[in-house]
Amino acid sequence: MPTIDALRAAAAEQAAALSADFVGTEHLFLAWLIHARGPIADAVNAAGLTPDSFQAVLAKGRKGRGRGRPPAGAEEGGLSSHAQRVIDAAAERARGAGREQPGADDLILAMIHEPRGAIARALTEFDLKPSRLKALASDRPAPRSRRAATSAATPAAAAAEEAPAPRRERAEKRRERERPTEPARAQRAAAPVAVAETPEPEGSDPGRRALPLDIEAPRRFGWTTPLYLAIPAAGWLYLSHADPIWVFIAACLAVLPLAGLMGTATEQLAERTGPTLGGLMNATFGNAAELIIAIAALRAGLVDLVKASITGSILGNLLLILGLSLLAGGTRRSMLRFNRTNAGMSAAMLALAVAGLVFPTLFHATHPDAASLVELHFSEVVAGILILTYLGSLLFVLRTHRPLFGGGQIEGHDLSGAWSVGKAVGLLALATVGVAAMSEILVHAVEPVSAGFGVSQAFLGLIIIPVIGNAAEHGTAVVAARRGHTDLAFQIALGSSTQIALLVAPVLVFVGALLGVTGMNLVFPSFEVIGLALAVVTSAIITLDGESHWFEGLQLLALYAMLGAAAWFL
Repeated sequence: MPTIDALRAAAAEQAAALSADFVGTEHLFLAWLIHARGPIADAVNAAGLTPDSFQAVLAKGRKGRGRGRPPAGAEEGGLSSHAQRVIDAAAERARGAGREQPGADDLILAMIHEPRGAIARALTEFDLKPSRLKALASDRPAPRSRRAATSAATPAAAAAEEAPAPRRERAEKRRERERPTEPARAQRAAAPVAVAETPEPEGSDPGRRALPLDIEAPRRFGWTTPLYLAIPAAGWLYLSHADPIWVFIAACLAVLPLAGLMGTATEQLAERTGPTLGGLMNATFGNAAELIIAIAALRAGLVDLVKASITGSILGNLLLILGLSLLAGGTRRSMLRFNRTNAGMSAAMLALAVAGLVFPTLFHATHPDAASLVELHFSEVVAGILILTYLGSLLFVLRTHRPLFGGGQIEGHDLSGAWSVGKAVGLLALATVGVAAMSEILVHAVEPVSAGFGVSQAFLGLIIIPVIGNAAEHGTAVVAARRGHTDLAFQIALGSSTQIALLVAPVLVFVGALLGVTGMNLVFPSFEVIGLALAVVTSAIITLDGESHWFEGLQLLALYAMLGAAAWFL
């Protein structure tokens, strides 16, 4: 079995032979196809995926594109950032299994964990599901196949088995006989020789097929299901003019399942994309609930509550969600690795967002006699700059530098258990309407609750409302981190913070102007601005090295708890 260093060297040779400027995961996969042995290699070759057929897939993908340039962080002829992360993941997988050196199986399992680009296209074209290939490595050392046992009966046969050329020729002849037409694909996928099926547990339903480890079908019933009863209860309590505290509690509980439904629908849509676009969608619709609550509060004239909720949302995403995600992921892995480029850009944009709040606040402190209209116009200019910067970030991530962030559909995923697009969009729309209605009820109960129980609007805005509004993001990010999707969890947490600071807050400035609400500008209390700066600096220190662990998550949670305690005593 070749070592990972040997495969890396072979990948460099393949990249040079293909006139590539850098070594990517597709070259690692090609080297693995040529040199690997074992159950996974046998299954892949039996399905018709050979070095020659994979090069045909590569040629189709390069058609019309021309030669690519090395991605940022990769010297010419060196490894791409994604290829390096795959090798690091293979090394960590080997360490987790008690082996010092990773092997070919560790490398292929790392590559098919979230297949992208040419690898995903090849697995899809030859009907090779990642979950089935992973099953072949679950019980290593796997029993030798019948063909291997027969060919190894004599030393000469064993030597022939080790030679890669005869096996490739046999697989190529088999592929020629079985052209990938739809009937042939169906027959090949069902053939026992192609891929070893995972045995079904005794007593299981044979009609229900398990999804891959990376994707789970949405549960029919969850812990939030009983909370749907709070929706009619909140409406009844509000219309019957019940005690405001009960109205407030019922409305908060009603928002939770609706925000969760928005998150689930968005997650189902995100299954068809990738970690970058999926995280962006989760952040966008996760923030929609809070944006609706903020607009309802603006209509009620609760400007201080809105400003506190903006700061609280950023703090909650940077400290609470990110801290819980690191804690959840770190309980299963000693080290968590993620996209440094993404984390670095998010940290820079959050620093820009803090500057966007500092300048209006500093202007207010140094020019206390300035008219409120001047402060509003200055805030509108800053808000416009922040929105343009956010739109530029979308162009950077989703268009011009998309390969750096792992964008694109995860083509190797099995979407058989996912919702249809129509169902996901329909439930998303219904949940949005429900959140809007519950937000109106919640906001009308804020002032009586604050006055009657001595809870400041700053605490409600900084802690309570962001937790309620971001409940969907909290759950999605933590579950993603626990399943090993650290990049997705980081994209949700950091992307949501960036979106609040660079899009939601500026939009609320213009919404306040349209509604004629005075005081809705970017002049924030000094305590909130300083707390935000501390959160941004701390999260940047933790994330800029591209790896983390559970204790750093605990540190983020400790900082969030201290800020929450300070907000309680305001």
